[in-house]
Amino acid sequence: MADVIRNRYDFVILFDVENGNPNGDPDAGNMPRVDPETGCGLVTDVCLKRKIRNYVETVKENDPRFGIYIKDGVPLNASDKAALESAGHKETDLKVLKKSDPDIDKKLMQYMCGHYFDIRTFGAVMTTFVKASLNCGQVRGPVQLGFARSVDPIMPQEVTITRVAITTEEDAAKKGTEMGRKFIVPYGLYRAEGYVSANLARKTTGFSQEDLDLLWQAILNLFEHDHSAARGKMAVRELIVFRHDSELGNAPAYKLFDAVQVTQAASSAPGGIGEILHTLLNNAVSNPISAMAEANYIGVLLWAVVFGIALRDASDRTKQVLGDLSDALSTAIRWVISCAPFGILGLVFTTVSETGFSSFMDYGRLLCV
Repeated sequence: MADVIRNRYDFVILFDVENGNPNGDPDAGNMPRVDPETGCGLVTDVCLKRKIRNYVETVKENDPRFGIYIKDGVPLNASDKAALESAGHKETDLKVLKKSDPDIDKKLMQYMCGHYFDIRTFGAVMTTFVKASLNCGQVRGPVQLGFARSVDPIMPQEVTITRVAITTEEDAAKKGTEMGRKFIVPYGLYRAEGYVSANLARKTTGFSQEDLDLLWQAILNLFEHDHSAARGKMAVRELIVFRHDSELGNAPAYKLFDAVQVTQAASSAPGGIGEILHTLLNNAVSNPISAMAEANYIGVLLWAVVFGIALRDASDRTKQVLGDLSDALSTAIRWVISCAPFGILGLVFTTVSETGFSSFMDYGRLLCV
């Protein structure tokens, strides 16, 4: 354990999501997790640890010291069985294991911590050993993460999607598309806080400096090798690490975390009356075509006044032509407004024929809120 870390660390992770679902809640139809009291988004520690495990498994694929204990498709007792075999025992020996081998706890602990990065890091509950009443069945890891919470309240949106592939032949005879739904968070900045205990690393798992460097690397690349359409664009924006000078630390973690404040950048106000007048003048002298194209209302208004004053000296025939042109435009606009209800009716018919009346329920919920 010469390489075990000797300093305590506390850290803050800032990551954001754009048009994605950072962590679906299975109890709410996979809707993004939300704190009902504050409206802030949540991402569980389990989700963040999964991303770290996935990254380590990707970059340390063939390294026997960096295996992953909790992963898809591998039963936990298969890994437990390998640890027993390394100590010269079988699963059938579990009931008498502690009596027959007094050092079995130490042997199994060393094997599991030596071969699995996530056990060295986060700890684990190894059910096979727990059932045998072995002390090594529950390992408390030196690295702990809390829930990530969005800095501001989020507004999850339910998006209706369609697909041309029909599930069954019977449905294919009735319809040409199928409807589906997905949830997104348009934008959310999340903050997670974590701890690294050098004391637990020394006493329990042997979490080393190499492991720590890999942990920081995994956090910085948390989403880089795990992109998906459902999660949208997610990225770690900042990793802030506090390194203490000793194993037990120099300051309470909450004081360090309170020192990290996340606020929105204030919009820049005009520097003074001179800047305001300069902006107004630039907008006013813009040519009329670009003013209309860029919705520069100050320029449009100024040129309208200029043309109005200039046309005061126009002949009566010119004024009559302009008056007739204005009346024609007003009549055309009235015709368009009169036909608008038919267009709206067509849009409603199309929506109802494709999605049913569920769309109106969504609008109703929006109005109620």
